[in-house]
Amino acid sequence: MPVVCSTRRAPRSPIHATARPPVPRGRRTVTSWIRAAGLSDRYRSCYLAVAAAGKQADRIAARLLTEVVRPLLRGGTRLTLALDDTPTKRYGPQVQGAGVHHNPTPGPAGSAYVYGHVFVVLGLLVTRNAWGTIALPLLARLYVRKKDLPAIDPKDRPPFRTKLELAVELLRWAKPWLSTLKLPIWVVADVAYAKAAFLKPAAALGMTVVSRLRKDSALRTVPLSRPPGRRGRPRTYGEGRIDLAKRGGQRRGWSSETFTLYRVATVKRYKTFLATWRPVGGPIRVVLVDEPTGWRAYFCTDTEASVADILGAVADRFSLETTFRDCKQVVGAGQQQVRFLWANIGAFHLCLWTFTMTEAWAWKREADVLVDRSTSPWDKSSRRPSHADKRRAWRRELLGEEIRAALRPGVTEAEIRTTADRLFSLSS
Repeated sequence: MPVVCSTRRAPRSPIHATARPPVPRGRRTVTSWIRAAGLSDRYRSCYLAVAAAGKQADRIAARLLTEVVRPLLRGGTRLTLALDDTPTKRYGPQVQGAGVHHNPTPGPAGSAYVYGHVFVVLGLLVTRNAWGTIALPLLARLYVRKKDLPAIDPKDRPPFRTKLELAVELLRWAKPWLSTLKLPIWVVADVAYAKAAFLKPAAALGMTVVSRLRKDSALRTVPLSRPPGRRGRPRTYGEGRIDLAKRGGQRRGWSSETFTLYRVATVKRYKTFLATWRPVGGPIRVVLVDEPTGWRAYFCTDTEASVADILGAVADRFSLETTFRDCKQVVGAGQQQVRFLWANIGAFHLCLWTFTMTEAWAWKREADVLVDRSTSPWDKSSRRPSHADKRRAWRRELLGEEIRAALRPGVTEAEIRTTADRLFSLSS
C-alpha cells in the first residue's frame, strides 16, 4: 500500500500493517499529510503515491479486508454490506471528474446542488455489543456524469457507468473475498438502488437485498400452485395487483412487536406479506411499518427473512451515513484539493481506509481507555466513544511510543531535540 503519512517502520500487528493515521495541522489536505510525515522534500513522490493508491484501490482494499477487518467478523452468523453514494465538494474548473450533483444534505441555507465528486461506497457492517453497529468502508467508485467525461484526459478517462452499475461492480469485487467466510451475505441499500439493474445482478451473486419500497411500486400477488398434471411453465407473477396505499391505509391486519433498533428497544406496528415484483424477478417479503409521519414500506429478497432481521438491517444502514459524516468532518475526506482523477480517488480512499483502521485498532479496547469523560461532568459516561475519541487515543499511543523511544538508554541529545521539535510542530 502506498504510504504518504508516516516515516516509522510499521509494527508487526496486522492493524498497523498498512499506515498510521496522519496528524495534520489545519485542513486535512494532502500537503498537511506530507508535512506531518516530514516528507516535504519528497512531495512529488508523495503525490504520485496518492495517485497510485487510487489505481490500486481494489488490491489495497482486499488486503485491508483480509488482514484488518476479517478478525472482527468472528462469531457472526451473517455478513451485511451497506451501499450508498456521497458527494464531496470541489472548487475550480480544472478538477477532473467533478460536476454538478444533487446535494442530499443541503441544510437550512444550503443549495440543492453541489459541485464536486460523488463516490459510491461499499461498507461492511460490524457489531460490537457495547457500541452497536459500525460501518467500515472498504472500497468506492467515482461516479462521473456522461457530460463531464470529455473534460478528462483520454488516457485517464473511465467508461461511463451509472451508480447502479458501479454498485454491482463493488458487489462483484466483494463476493470472492467474503465467500471464503462461508456466511450468507446481505446487502442493505437506499431506495435509489432498488431497481432491476442492481437487484437482479445481486441475486445472481447469491446476495439477499434489503431496501425501501416505493409506495407506488407495481406489486403482484404470489401465483397459486399449479394443479397436478397441468402442462406449461409455472407462473412467476400472480394475477392480482397489490396496492400498497390500500394495504397501508387499512386498519385491519396490523401487529405489534418490540424490536431492538438503534440500540433501543422499540415497539413497532407492522404488516408483512409476500408479493412478486418484476425488478426482482420473483417473490419478495414486504414489511409495512406504521411511523408517526406515516407508514413506510420495506422489502427483502429472502421470503423467509423475519421482520426483526429486515427492520434491523434497515436501521443498521444508518451507520454508513454516520461513517460518511465522520470521514468528512473528522478524517477530512473531500478536503484534499487535488486535480487529477486518480489522485482524487486515491485521497478519498486513504481517508476511508484510515477510518476503518482506526475503528479496527479500537475494537478490543475498553471505552475508558479510549476516552476520559471525568473532565466533562455534563457528558454521559455511558456514551460510546466517538470516532474522534478513538482517533485521538490512537494518536496518543503512537506519540507515546515515539517519546518512550526517545527516552531509551543511550539516546543522544540530537535525537531528543529532533523528537521534541517534531512533537512541538504537531501541537502548534
